[in-house]
Amino acid sequence: MVEETNYNFLEQKVQEASGKTFESSILKSRQVRRDEGNDYIWNKNPYHSPLYEETFRRSLESPEEFWSEVAETVEWSKRWDKVKDNTNEPFTKWYVGGEINACHNAIDRHVNAGNGEKIALIHDSPMTSTIRKVSYNELLDKTSKLAGALNNMGVNKGDRVLIYMPLIPETIIAILACARLGAVHSVVFGGFAPNELATRINHAEPKVLIAASCGLEPNRIIKYTTMVDEAMEIITVNKPKCIIFQRKNVWEAILKNDQENFDELIQNSQPHPCVPVDANDPLYILYTSGTTDKPKGVQRPIGGHIATLCWTMKIIYGMNKNSVWWVASDLGWVVGHSYICYAPLLYGMTSVMYEGKPDRTPDAGSYFRIIEQHGVNALFTVPSVLRVLRRADPDAILGKRYSTKSLKTIFVAGEHCDYEAKSWAEKVFKVPILNHWWQTETGHAITATCLGLDNTKNPPKYTTGLPFPGYDVEILRSDGVRASEYELGRIAVKLPLPPGTMSTLYKAPERFKEIYFSKYPGYYDTMDAGYVDEYGYVYVTARDDDVINVAGHRLSTSALEDVVLGHPDVVDTAVVGVPEPSKGEIPLCLYVMKDNTDKNEEEINEELIIRVRQLIGPIASLKLAAAVRGLPRTRSGKIIRKSISDLARSRLVKIPGTIEDASVYVDIKKVLEKLGYAKNAPDPQ
Repeated sequence: MVEETNYNFLEQKVQEASGKTFESSILKSRQVRRDEGNDYIWNKNPYHSPLYEETFRRSLESPEEFWSEVAETVEWSKRWDKVKDNTNEPFTKWYVGGEINACHNAIDRHVNAGNGEKIALIHDSPMTSTIRKVSYNELLDKTSKLAGALNNMGVNKGDRVLIYMPLIPETIIAILACARLGAVHSVVFGGFAPNELATRINHAEPKVLIAASCGLEPNRIIKYTTMVDEAMEIITVNKPKCIIFQRKNVWEAILKNDQENFDELIQNSQPHPCVPVDANDPLYILYTSGTTDKPKGVQRPIGGHIATLCWTMKIIYGMNKNSVWWVASDLGWVVGHSYICYAPLLYGMTSVMYEGKPDRTPDAGSYFRIIEQHGVNALFTVPSVLRVLRRADPDAILGKRYSTKSLKTIFVAGEHCDYEAKSWAEKVFKVPILNHWWQTETGHAITATCLGLDNTKNPPKYTTGLPFPGYDVEILRSDGVRASEYELGRIAVKLPLPPGTMSTLYKAPERFKEIYFSKYPGYYDTMDAGYVDEYGYVYVTARDDDVINVAGHRLSTSALEDVVLGHPDVVDTAVVGVPEPSKGEIPLCLYVMKDNTDKNEEEINEELIIRVRQLIGPIASLKLAAAVRGLPRTRSGKIIRKSISDLARSRLVKIPGTIEDASVYVDIKKVLEKLGYAKNAPDPQ
């Protein structure tokens, strides 16, 4: 039995590193332990496996040999002439001269190997009361015919196709049909407003737009075609041709004369073969959030991306070809691109697509039901889902109706994972919860616990893992000097970046260099803040612009939020910095109260202030706390803290189209005004 003790040891290490008091997430990150009565030996590394250490070392010291071996996990139309060309950094090229096709590797090669009858996708939609299973044979048939239809409409290698669809198998068919032709797909999250859809059409200039008739939210149908029609009226480029997939048992649109029916095109088209594509040509463009005024389209190269993704299914996630994999995300986000569409299909697995909400379709037992019914072996989700489930069913009474014995691991990413949600989930799902960290720009993990390299399923608390092979991660101070162990700084990756990361920004190579590579020459700037311990484990504490500077002391929002979420009557929180004359900034804590709590807001406020003072110290200067109805979360689970901070400073806040419930800003503004902030602030719009 491992007993956790003695925070003072780590506090001393932190103070030696920075000369400042550090926040609680750091103090808890490497807790001294006692194992069967023996003092824990700090200079011994109990976490790294020899296989991980050797793999990571080779990835940095012998990259050509190493990544050549990784590339053998997929099939190439033409072998590369040169593994790496970084003569024009940061525009590094991998597998130069090689040719490959992503669709061939995701479907054809599995069918050719005799695995066509294997189930590729399980679409589970409690909102339509349907479960649909799609084999690799069916995927090949429909994808190749849709590719033929797109080719008949003039789509060729290098052309752009915009996809505006919900989480259904036809979205994956549309994605892979583009890849089959060597066309560049750009998936726009279903439900984006017409203005945002039009912005992306104007920037990408697609030849064809593929949309569904509608998407679904609990008790609501979102009519995509209505938004497509409105977007077409305001675009300033040539109108793309349009294909509509009719959701026949949900809602069908009346198609216009210039709109083609998805199913009819497939029925009337001939299969199209896979087109070999240069390894460094773009596979897709994915626009990051907040791009309506100045689009930022991350461009992903084909060869390195699909080779690395296929490899990660075993190396990071410990999956085998017979595993059942479930990513609870959407195809409009990078997680959906990488780990709903490409990676599991490249690996030849079965993947679950869940069209529903964790707590409302029909209740908080849904995740447990899916795990049992489909024999899910690993789940990848965002930490906010764990908080939602905990809030809706704290004792897992609904969840206990189902068996989760098939489940081996839950992986989380995308936002900070607080200890309360993590420990609750580990208790009710009875599996390890492993955090890892990556970005839209990278396409796969920067840091992770690599199960396929024999790393422990019990890493230190709060870590996002060890650097993934190929990522030479460093923590840098503002002057570019490497930070000490446990010292909070900017997380950067020494160039070159490994295969599969973004190659540039679409139509903006100079902006690409300016945003990501100008602050720290020779490094990729992640714009995230964090630190490392003496064993090389990375701790991501916040986006760097979410770090609060209190009288010269840098405090991460995630550290404060950890403490707040430890309160039994708080189910969600956001901490932001607000102006204060003497200290420059002080933290403001907005939180959501637990349903049916016996305490009032004033009592909870006082307890939170005392709790933060005790666990972090007076340096945190938490004096402002208030309850709100809800927080501005995107549909992918992230809290847009900057919008709260801007509102407190009376700045105009433009509500991103990705916000799930924009009405929360009305309540937040009223609360800020009561606290003396947001004076004369314009209403968020």
